[in-house]
Amino acid sequence: MGMRRLAFVVMAAGLPMASFAQDAVIRIEAKRGGDVAEAAARWASQLGDVVTFPLPRGWTAIAIGPLTPEEAGERIGALKEARQIPADSFVTVPGEDVVLTPVGRAAPVAEAPAAAPEPAAPQPDLPAPGAYLRLQSVPSRTDADAALVEWRKTFPEAGLAGLPNGWFGVVLGPLDRAAADAWLKVFKDGDLVPNDAFVSDAADLAAVVQAGQAPNLPAPPAAPGEMPPLDQVQRALRWAGVYDGEIDGKDGPRTRDAIRAEILAERLSTDPGTAMRELIARREAWRAEVGLVTLDDTATGLSLLAPMDRLEFDRTERALSIYGPKDGSGAALILFSQPGGQQELLDLSGLVTALGWVPQPVRTIKPGHVLLEGANDTHLGRAEGWVRDGRAEGFVLIWPAADAQGQARIAAEMSDSFARTVADAAPEDAPGAGVLKP
Repeated sequence: MGMRRLAFVVMAAGLPMASFAQDAVIRIEAKRGGDVAEAAARWASQLGDVVTFPLPRGWTAIAIGPLTPEEAGERIGALKEARQIPADSFVTVPGEDVVLTPVGRAAPVAEAPAAAPEPAAPQPDLPAPGAYLRLQSVPSRTDADAALVEWRKTFPEAGLAGLPNGWFGVVLGPLDRAAADAWLKVFKDGDLVPNDAFVSDAADLAAVVQAGQAPNLPAPPAAPGEMPPLDQVQRALRWAGVYDGEIDGKDGPRTRDAIRAEILAERLSTDPGTAMRELIARREAWRAEVGLVTLDDTATGLSLLAPMDRLEFDRTERALSIYGPKDGSGAALILFSQPGGQQELLDLSGLVTALGWVPQPVRTIKPGHVLLEGANDTHLGRAEGWVRDGRAEGFVLIWPAADAQGQARIAAEMSDSFARTVADAAPEDAPGAGVLKP
């Protein structure tokens, strides 16, 4: 292909280019005046590579090209045969100084890359379907964030949602509607939520602002569960750390308050009977896990439940039977029993304090009963004694300071199970460990 043909391909429409002698064109028509542009455009729409160039006396030639002479010869024959150009069209070679002007032809222009589509505006996350406890409504986002931090101390699953009026709501959900209604009443009775808290449907909330989690708050049973015997309930409540009253089997205000506290703490059921059966089952599972067995101590004639996988017999000393730590457990148990009354019981409690078994004790002294509780950096101590049948007797439990809950639970089990197995203890110098019973 000649140099002028190459130039034609790359130059923009309307830009003149010089003619070279070796290039030819096919002359198809000549016009002058205002007819040139219209005729040239018509031919360009049919044939494509149309050019114009000036002729003498104001005429303008309309031609196809530039082409090599060989291309021009082949193409003119085909076009005439197809009757696409006039029969008098001919091949010519313009002079070297003739400028060919393309008609309706532009140099290929790289298409601008398509603009990336605008990202769709993110749709706000809407609360999952269900019922929600509306705990608090706050007008500003800053105050709402602060309120949520506080509420999550009580309800870690709480979240923050927008409200239709532009405020923000601290919410807890989603829940089954029956569960939401039942737990709202329990939480109000326990002063965990304000009296103006209420249940709201997801449709009454706007977008999620800070996502929460669905709380594990079961729906109430179809029918109330039967309440277990109250003495068992009281022992289980004491094991859970919410009751410190007498084990008397009576439905008093302290027992009712403890039941409410347990329901609020564990949130296993809104029904008291169901919740207490669950609690008793948990206590039984714990007793099996820690390996409590009945210890019958032959030296003192006393019996109680004890974690003997952490204790081993050490020695007897006067009115004492001493069990030390096993395998470095940090636990110890001292049983004491001697003839006497309240004064002897107080003397024994003084000995316990002097030996450091119960550090810096808090004393609770009643007729026929003494309780000492204390702690230091290494251990917890609890001593409990009674005057029964002319004898002052009881136990001291020493336990690692890091396990306060375990110590309180085991001490309660010991207190409940503490009993005398023989009328009189063995002689003070009698050797030997206790007898274990499963």
